[in-house]
Amino acid sequence: MIRYALSCDSGHSFESWFPSSASYDEQARAGLVTCPFCDSPKVAKQIMAPSLGRAASLPAAAEAPALPAPSAPALAADGPLSLVAEPERQLRAMIRALHEHVARTADHVGQDFAAEARRMHYGETEQRAIYGEASLTEARSLLDEGIAVQPLPSLPDDRN
Repeated sequence: MIRYALSCDSGHSFESWFPSSASYDEQARAGLVTCPFCDSPKVAKQIMAPSLGRAASLPAAAEAPALPAPSAPALAADGPLSLVAEPERQLRAMIRALHEHVARTADHVGQDFAAEARRMHYGETEQRAIYGEASLTEARSLLDEGIAVQPLPSLPDDRN
């Protein structure tokens, strides 16, 4: 995980965590990185020092002076605070709805997904909607055999 100090075009400063630098770049290009204060998608990385372990032999005077906390605009007291921008909130809701729909309308076959998909493709068992787990190698093998499969996007909360 990597933590970036970010700022929007309105001057709001905030931090966010990303799985990698490439992940930040991809999400920023897709407009998914937005300011939690004003929802602006015009966000840029701020210059920041790397986080390094502190040696026990460093004198206390070598520590950097404390900086004042960045000021944030006043928030409405009548609602909950959310650090997730509206487009991302909507995307998360759609992914959850997709997972719920699949769970209601398809049979969960677990780790037997690849084998069950092959049995259905070759007429050994009835055709029906299924879902389960398959490795990337298994999924590629199914596609190479002409068996249509589609990965489900992971739920955002699954990575927390």
